[in-house]
Amino acid sequence: MQERVLRVLEFTKIVEQVKNYASSSLGKQVAEGLKPSTDFAEVKRWQDDTDEGVKVLRLKGQAPLGGIRDIRASVKRAAIGGMLFAEELVDSATTIHGGRRFKRFVEGMVEDGIELPLLAARVEEIDPLQELEAAIKACIDDNGHVMDSASPELRTIRGQLRTFEARVREKLESMVRSSSYQKMLSDTIITIRNDRFVLPVKQEYRANFGGMVHDQSSSGATLFIEPQAIITINNQLKEAKAKETREIEKILRELSGVVGEHAEPLLHNVAVLAQIDFIFAKAFYSRELKATKPIMNDQQSMSIIKARHPLIDAEAVVPIDATLGGAFQSLIITGPNTGGKTVTLKTIGLLSLMAQSGLQIPAEEQSEMTVFETIYADIGDEQSIEQSLSTFSSHMVNIVDILKTVNYKSLVLFDELGAGTDPQEGAALAISILDYVFARGARVVATTHYSELKAYAYNREGVMNASVEFNVETLRPTYKLLIGVPGRSNAFEISRRLGLDVRIIDEAKAQISAEDNKIDNMIRSLEDNQKRAEFEREEAIALRQDAEKLKQDLQQKLEQLEAERDGLLEQAERKAEEAVAAAKKTAEDVIKELRTFQQEAGNVKEHRLIEARKKLDEATPTLRTKKKKQGAPKPKAVDFEPGDEVKVLSFGQKGHIIAKVSNQEYSVQIGILKMNVSRNDLELLKQPKEKKQEPRAFVKVQGSDDHVSPELDLRGKRYEDAMLEVDKYLDEAMLAGFAQVSIIHGKGTGALRSGVQQLLKTHPNVKSTRMGAANEGGSGMTVAILK
Repeated sequence: MQERVLRVLEFTKIVEQVKNYASSSLGKQVAEGLKPSTDFAEVKRWQDDTDEGVKVLRLKGQAPLGGIRDIRASVKRAAIGGMLFAEELVDSATTIHGGRRFKRFVEGMVEDGIELPLLAARVEEIDPLQELEAAIKACIDDNGHVMDSASPELRTIRGQLRTFEARVREKLESMVRSSSYQKMLSDTIITIRNDRFVLPVKQEYRANFGGMVHDQSSSGATLFIEPQAIITINNQLKEAKAKETREIEKILRELSGVVGEHAEPLLHNVAVLAQIDFIFAKAFYSRELKATKPIMNDQQSMSIIKARHPLIDAEAVVPIDATLGGAFQSLIITGPNTGGKTVTLKTIGLLSLMAQSGLQIPAEEQSEMTVFETIYADIGDEQSIEQSLSTFSSHMVNIVDILKTVNYKSLVLFDELGAGTDPQEGAALAISILDYVFARGARVVATTHYSELKAYAYNREGVMNASVEFNVETLRPTYKLLIGVPGRSNAFEISRRLGLDVRIIDEAKAQISAEDNKIDNMIRSLEDNQKRAEFEREEAIALRQDAEKLKQDLQQKLEQLEAERDGLLEQAERKAEEAVAAAKKTAEDVIKELRTFQQEAGNVKEHRLIEARKKLDEATPTLRTKKKKQGAPKPKAVDFEPGDEVKVLSFGQKGHIIAKVSNQEYSVQIGILKMNVSRNDLELLKQPKEKKQEPRAFVKVQGSDDHVSPELDLRGKRYEDAMLEVDKYLDEAMLAGFAQVSIIHGKGTGALRSGVQQLLKTHPNVKSTRMGAANEGGSGMTVAILK
């Protein structure tokens, strides 16, 4: 991508914002190099990386990336034998610890069943390096201080230092507390000069102390003297400090050597952690924007839903819907100045750059983006005084460069195409440029003032008009993009609302041709229709959401009721099992008792048997059942014959016997329903009278007062209703005793005919079928031979 395009579309500002969300300088450096990719597979992988980071933030709220430092320079110096400072070694240890902690964090989420394949693969590459971290922390504390425990020699030296320092302080404090010395001191304190303990002595008492003068005050009134009495101890103290410095240097060199030995895994860890930090910087930025992962395609088409410009205040920005590359590849946006045309242009371009950089976009889910090989933008006034170029000339210089390399994988953004010159010539030039770019197969979004380009979009296939809405009541743009509707002039309406004399406006309208007025009215009608359609669509969406919520509530209540039912059943089964177990135990006790009686007396007395029987009766589980209503006894089971009118007791519905399925089951017709019913669930209501051999014309259906015709006409009926009617009709025709029937379904599309014939083939009452003869209606009728 051209650097100029990244600057014009303000992608560089997006990079700066992403960089601010990085936890370390490593992540910031990676973010600084963020550029759009033209490799489709790479873009998809970047998007998946960001999506996993967003998932972690959504589930955990944060990512433990603290403590990671850029230790690359230190590690490389150690690798070539250099000595690292204590602070550098501490940074190495904290970076090792931070990497291992993040690795455990991701592995824990994966163990919990959260799918993070890309992050899991990255942390798998992190070397724990626990021994190196332990070695550093055993010698140096978190503040970079080499501890006494770093080596036995250092512990000994530090002990000597504390001893010598205590002796020096003891000597000096005795002098400070002495009344004879206090009058000679400028201040009763012990201080240090040149790493040696000294006292602040007044100038006139210099000879009383002897020793060495290490410094004096700016006025010369005070001398900082090391008394003769502590020179020897101070010398010993200084010598001990030198030993301490040499031992610390030895320890640091040893640790630096260990770091150098592990330079390769350390540098690899740093590289992996830099990428991880960058991924989470993108994820945090996505959360800040309330952005979503776009669906990426390689068809050079996009469809963004309620897209927002990421650099405009979220409270003020107006979301837009825009499509490009599907039904049309060029979008011509017309409308007034300050109406939001340029913002729309920049939104489309900037979101394309963000998507191709692996950033999620501020738009609704299901928005689609594509990967362009190049994105060109001619936006804004780039007038150059130095090159003596006018606005028009500077635009044309840029456009000429674009036209040299544009191809079918390009997105071209033109702002006010053809502006800055004679309107007639500018419009003609704009049309020619658009035709050229269209012929090269590029996707184009162009804004313009020229009315000629409105007609251009209507006359070209693959080109679509659009406009930004303007509210003439408030004299303010709404910044809403209307696809399919060209912008119309609002000059007369705005002038009228601002108070311009109506006569002037009417005379101005008279100067406009009837054709232009007709076009303006047509555009106004399109705008109104689109607004109405949008309102109805939003209303339908709201209704659908309410319906889905109601469905979820009902589903939840149903699941709750089913759970309660299962609980009650489980409780009842448990109680039944307990009752049966108690009964069995009682029975066993009674049997044991009777056997005992028999062994004792050889026989059992009658009263003992009565008592045992009573215990058994009491142990028998009793079930609570609903009391049956007193009434007629249950009907005796009888054999039924086809045609008998019966009542299905469990449903309380009347029907007719169709056929006997088995000794205990019959096929029963209830209205349009057929079902198999147990004989015990049937009650005979009426048997049919003996049938007389009548001509097969019109025969009464048993149990009904209606006549059944040998023909059924289905023409004009819905497919589902027709199938139900055929099924019912065949049963009635069978009961009426017809040998054959005719189904009139007409020719039409053939769907009804196919459905009827398929039903007849599988119906149990149909023996065979044939198409109607020429004198019977031909293929518009099917004849069914009944069994």
